[in-house]
Amino acid sequence: MLLYDRGRILLLRQTNPNGGNYTLPGGTIENDEFAKASLIRESKEEAAITLKAQDLSLVHVLHKRSSKEHRVVLYFKAYRYEGSLKALETKKFKKVEWFELDNLPRNLTGTVRHVLKAYRKGQLYSEISK
Repeated sequence: MLLYDRGRILLLRQTNPNGGNYTLPGGTIENDEFAKASLIRESKEEAAITLKAQDLSLVHVLHKRSSKEHRVVLYFKAYRYEGSLKALETKKFKKVEWFELDNLPRNLTGTVRHVLKAYRKGQLYSEISK
């Protein structure tokens, strides 16, 4: 999920056992969920924020392929949220931070770097293989 606030984007910093890199909020859709409901749940679980479905807009679709799996990942953008940011899943994330799009951390995950680059070029769809 791409959450913006005054030209900045929200990123989660992974714990060292999980790579120590920065990533976006989000996760796997449960069997009883649709994509927006999943993102709303994951954002609350990971970053202690509440999103509303009507504030989410689909901005990018990534087809990610490896020798083991194919995944299609939906990226939504939002400008509004409620709550105070905090990394709640402390085994996975150690902090939540805002970054300027032109000053992203070096240790951004490769997938997120790819998605942000494609998104900023206005591409709705991209592919990546690992």
